[in-house]
Amino acid sequence: MNVFLVYVGDDDFSRVLPAALDRSKSVNGRVKVMAFPPLGIQTLAPVLRQRGHQVRLFDTCHPQMKAEHIAQAVAQEHPDIIALSFLSTTTYPAVKRMARRLKATAPDIPIIVGGAFATLNADRILKDCPDIDCVGRGEGEELLPDYLSHLDDLGSVTGLVWRDGGRIVLNPPRPILADLDQFPYPDRTSLPIDYIESLPLDVPAVLSLDKFCTVQTSRGCPYSCIYCDIPSLGEGRWRCRSPEHVLGELQQLNDEGYRSLYLTDDHFLINRKRISGICQGIIDRKLQFKWGCEGRADAVGIDQLPIMKRANCDFLAFGVEAGTQKVLDRLRKKQTTAQVEHAVREAKRQGIARVHGFFVVGSPGETKADIKASFRFAARLQLDTFGFNRLCAYRGTPLWQEYMDRGIIDDERDWHKWFKCSDIDPTTLPSALVNRLRAKGYASLFARRILKRPFRTWKLLHAFGRHMKTSDIIKLLSSPFRRRTLTRKPELPARMLDLGLEEPDRHAVSLAVPQPAG
Repeated sequence: MNVFLVYVGDDDFSRVLPAALDRSKSVNGRVKVMAFPPLGIQTLAPVLRQRGHQVRLFDTCHPQMKAEHIAQAVAQEHPDIIALSFLSTTTYPAVKRMARRLKATAPDIPIIVGGAFATLNADRILKDCPDIDCVGRGEGEELLPDYLSHLDDLGSVTGLVWRDGGRIVLNPPRPILADLDQFPYPDRTSLPIDYIESLPLDVPAVLSLDKFCTVQTSRGCPYSCIYCDIPSLGEGRWRCRSPEHVLGELQQLNDEGYRSLYLTDDHFLINRKRISGICQGIIDRKLQFKWGCEGRADAVGIDQLPIMKRANCDFLAFGVEAGTQKVLDRLRKKQTTAQVEHAVREAKRQGIARVHGFFVVGSPGETKADIKASFRFAARLQLDTFGFNRLCAYRGTPLWQEYMDRGIIDDERDWHKWFKCSDIDPTTLPSALVNRLRAKGYASLFARRILKRPFRTWKLLHAFGRHMKTSDIIKLLSSPFRRRTLTRKPELPARMLDLGLEEPDRHAVSLAVPQPAG
């Protein structure tokens, strides 16, 4: 069969690299984009080809791979199946528009969607979007080939949600994959895109123009932070590929000229022996790339930082989240501020070039003093970069369930939305106040960094300056302080809309629904 695999990304988080920064001319329609490669469809493509199917890949971050271009390709090639992959609720409106455009072009071609959001909302998507024919829940390596083999018997495909006339059928769930070594390595050659390594900031910062890609060596996370849906997707289990299988892929990437890799594992630092095996293999094989990953600050793998550094790990990101134990406990982070300080200190002591800290503000029960304490904590840590985002609630997370239980969210009507907690939760500080505190916190943090660590700050800015114009660096540094022009109103729960509200009013929520005592 001829299969189109389309990754529908969020345009807000991908940028075509400006021509002024493009040190090498693109050929054959290749573009340079600051974005993560679509590892999902890159992984599925060789799996389908092994079974005799033809596959064409699309990533909507490419300026010539938007809906109109894909529709034109559909009209010309008339594939047997179109599979749309996307990650989150923020991209769902674009997926609906894409499906509508493709279905108008070729009404008889089935459209199947998959990804994290699709897995959590499969039956609702089919009720909401008539242009989508079925949804694959869970991992696609076995589900999608099974679907292609049973187009005339969809009821036999575990994990599939589909239409039988006017009825939506939920087939039994498919067990999560136990053996991740059984599949071929992802296809990183078919897309005419060179993905650029950048820091995960509000304004992406170019780190290098080295040949860059992502690698997934494990899946899942056994923790239960209230803002994260990963445990619900992976049944709370952590699964991994063997060091030998990972090293085979890393050797291939090294031989193909990749010199910068990022491991997209939800938690790379969870198993000492496995970390040691992968890193020792990188050292023994004399692989030339640099790489980065992320993990928890309380992980047992922190003591593997010396061998990680020897294996050319130069970037490490920690989910710090907050600088007070009270807020960490409210987020169910199950780590201490002391563990965070130890992990960051050890990473810098071992020579990791860039250590990043993810923080959230606007958490339930968080006070002005707590937010200020988080910025003071960040200033005390030896972080090279950091980001403070407002906490959001997404379907599939424990926080979403809490808001359902409290009567703030109506799951039947709000399933396709996401909310900033400071817009809807009376137990959080108002968004305007959170933003003011965040801007002041950034100013204080930047000042402390310049005064107390001038050389390290200069080195970081110098690294940015190798590939970014001065105006872009100024834009990057000033982004936390700029008043943002909203392109759309904040998402509001259905119960707020029932009250006739068009702007967030948490006081109205507290009057309309019962709130917890205390």
